[in-house]
Amino acid sequence: MTDRAISSRPSLPVDPAVLVVVLGCGLLLAAGGSILPTFLTAGYLLQQLQIASFLGIIAAGATLVILLGHIDLSVPAAITAIAIVTTTIAGSQDPTLATLAIPIGLTTGALIGLINGIGVAFLRLPSMVWTLAMNSMLIGSVVFFTGGFKPRGVAPPLSITLSLERSFGIPNAFLFWLIVMAAMFYLLHRTVYGKYLIAMGNSEKAVYLSGIRVRLVTTLTFVVAGVFTAIGAILLAGYANQAYQGMGDPYMLPVITAVVIGGTSIMGGQGGYGGTIVGAIFITLLSSILSVLQMPEAFRQIVFGVIILAMLLIRGYKRSFR
Repeated sequence: MTDRAISSRPSLPVDPAVLVVVLGCGLLLAAGGSILPTFLTAGYLLQQLQIASFLGIIAAGATLVILLGHIDLSVPAAITAIAIVTTTIAGSQDPTLATLAIPIGLTTGALIGLINGIGVAFLRLPSMVWTLAMNSMLIGSVVFFTGGFKPRGVAPPLSITLSLERSFGIPNAFLFWLIVMAAMFYLLHRTVYGKYLIAMGNSEKAVYLSGIRVRLVTTLTFVVAGVFTAIGAILLAGYANQAYQGMGDPYMLPVITAVVIGGTSIMGGQGGYGGTIVGAIFITLLSSILSVLQMPEAFRQIVFGVIILAMLLIRGYKRSFR
């Protein structure tokens, strides 16, 4: 068989990995319905979409970073720090300052992303090491700021509206997630930045030799990821109507898992946000079933870790036979 014949084979329009996760969502729905009769009701499923929206929005930033071939381990502490900053300012006695709570929260996320980007792009430090150190510094900053006590403050009214209320019977959080989906698809498929991102994930050296400013693209990616993390943190603060220490801890593995099982290669350059959307829904359904079964948090983390390892092994197996 010639190379031309091989290249002329029709390719699947959807990543097979995504199709497997979609099938997994169907199996989880069937399993959940057999365990809990109300699992398949419209109200319960809409609630799951509402919860999945928070994970999906935060995972949008993680998708961009992983497509670039890096990883951001500062997400948990960033969520906590941004939520505390936002609620503290929203609870200020100064009405003018309180109205700036959300813009300041978004700016905090962008600043965290900027620091991450500078460390990875300009100091040339491994993203895993740099962002993990950033996570530790943010945890220390939160403890110092709160004195180890529960932080004071309230969620901004807009974040409560977006995270808790509904429009036409549909959670506002899910409607907002739809906007994020559209923005991500446009960013990845209709902009020069999206082309650079995928190209750098495949070969940063080749992109650099072609004259592209790879440091700028890398830094910008971490900044955008920080903004998505900030949006998720602000919504979570509205959902809980408060911020608390360790608020972002449950999102460390689920965020990465949603991206990886959605078909995005941990090595970068392959995948997209469509798979992350399905992955976020899968993780939410799985977490819901584990909660119904009263599985401890430690067991959930083990499950997420096993899923990540399984996807890495499957992709490594596929590459070895190409």
